[in-house]
Amino acid sequence: MPQNEITSSLSILNEKGQPQNFGWAKNSLYFYDPALSYSPGYKFSESDRYIVFSPTHIVVFEVRDDGWSGQVGVSVVSLRDKKRSTQIFKSMLPLGSYELPASSVSGSMRWNKKKSKLDFFCMESGARILKADFPKFGRHRSLRGALVLSEFDDPHSLYTNQPWRGKKNAFRLSRCSPCFFAEGMIQLGSTEIIFKRGNAWGIFDWNRGVRPNADIRYLAAACGICGGKLLSICAGYSGADFSQGTENGFFIDGKLYKLDQVTFHIPLSNWLAPWRFTSNDNKLEMTFVPHQERIERRRLFLFNITRRQVFGFFSGKINMEDGTVLEFHNLTGFAERNKTQF
Repeated sequence: MPQNEITSSLSILNEKGQPQNFGWAKNSLYFYDPALSYSPGYKFSESDRYIVFSPTHIVVFEVRDDGWSGQVGVSVVSLRDKKRSTQIFKSMLPLGSYELPASSVSGSMRWNKKKSKLDFFCMESGARILKADFPKFGRHRSLRGALVLSEFDDPHSLYTNQPWRGKKNAFRLSRCSPCFFAEGMIQLGSTEIIFKRGNAWGIFDWNRGVRPNADIRYLAAACGICGGKLLSICAGYSGADFSQGTENGFFIDGKLYKLDQVTFHIPLSNWLAPWRFTSNDNKLEMTFVPHQERIERRRLFLFNITRRQVFGFFSGKINMEDGTVLEFHNLTGFAERNKTQF
């Protein structure tokens, strides 16, 4: 289907506070200010998430504000065995109290509670600094450390602005940047998780918007070395209207190559069996071999969120525009389904 590529700076909201200018972009061209919307605070959904990979572990840092419910958390997943540890701090009615920045390219987030700290900093150079200090993490261990995420020169991201059919105030502004270099160390108890540039990567998943009463969102992302280049993939869909811009694309050394629609073929009877992914433009075919699954549930009165998150390895092929075929094997990544209902 034809998609609307945004190539100049535009506002997400019009003078009446309603969403506009739907499509996709390679760079940060969208202007978002939640104060311009007339939607009530409990309808806003905002999240910053970083997923970082070392040869031995995946570490996930997340701050999420869904109006009625919010959470700050860190998960550590071992790729050597099927062990993982998670610490989540939940809150009722955060309503913007996390003070997540309106821009994905500037600002910072600082959170402190019960001697635990999580900080996200965006530097003028575009590099990200992540700091975590959790004195009691998982099984009475501590977790602390710092990471620096950096990008290629003049990097692309995949930005999308999507509406919902029949929901005039609902929209999702998202950014997926799956091609960061990661450097630093996270210490979990007596275990040191080392991230070295060249064999450690990061994914930035950023979302802002006004949610509908119900939605199911699918998302997958992965990155790794293929033929001496950094190959990254992101794919997703939901109940939003994707007719003007999908969340699907792949990156080679930080440059975006757009995909149309991608379908997740999930073995519903066993989510740890291999998955398949196909695209309607026949550019992408890949298999996802799960390593382990994490299920998360949040409930507050009639507000429910269930997320099934699976970590593993992606292999497949991409048919390039020039007729060449790019094959890749065992890119580390994740795939998930996030179901929201109110």
